[in-house]
Amino acid sequence: MNFDIAQQESYSRSELLLRTFFGWLYIMVPHMLVLFFVGIWSGILHFIAWWVILFTGRYPASFFEFHVKMLAWTMRLNAVTWNLADGYPAIGIAGSHPAVALDVPCPQSLSRGTLLLRTFLGFIYVTIPHGICLWLRMVATAFLNFLSWWSILFSGRIPESWFQFNVGTLRWMLRLNLYMANMTDAYPPFSGKPIPATAETAAT
Repeated sequence: MNFDIAQQESYSRSELLLRTFFGWLYIMVPHMLVLFFVGIWSGILHFIAWWVILFTGRYPASFFEFHVKMLAWTMRLNAVTWNLADGYPAIGIAGSHPAVALDVPCPQSLSRGTLLLRTFLGFIYVTIPHGICLWLRMVATAFLNFLSWWSILFSGRIPESWFQFNVGTLRWMLRLNLYMANMTDAYPPFSGKPIPATAETAAT
């Protein structure tokens, strides 16, 4: 998986204030409304994909592409609402954002054993340890988002270390999502740092 958000040289103070006070109205309401119905369809596809993997060891390519596009949608929404990118996040799975890049190659095969292990014991060896670590990281991310808000307001910039930490939080969440959604057999690392493509391929 390759996910990144390009850091801007400068951020718009007017967009920052507009998002802060009215973002719930012109961003969150329309996105959440559409995502609710798309999410229902996504759940149906995930259910069907589970059985397809169980019997064939493969994730249906069209289903996989749909879910990757949906994840890209949620990531560009997060990028804007977390003030990591300016501009309006496009609504729909066909949308894009110039600052947000997500590439998830469809695996040629998936392990049936890992599928069953993840389904019945995933909450023990995945959800609980990652949930605890991510909760702590989200506290730090929320604090950095707060500091970044003021940094943008007064300087129009975000310190690179703060920016990369928050992007890393989204990257960690994405990896966890992909694993628990049966879209990869690579166990998500307890890190938000990018993984070289060769290392990630070897892990699968």
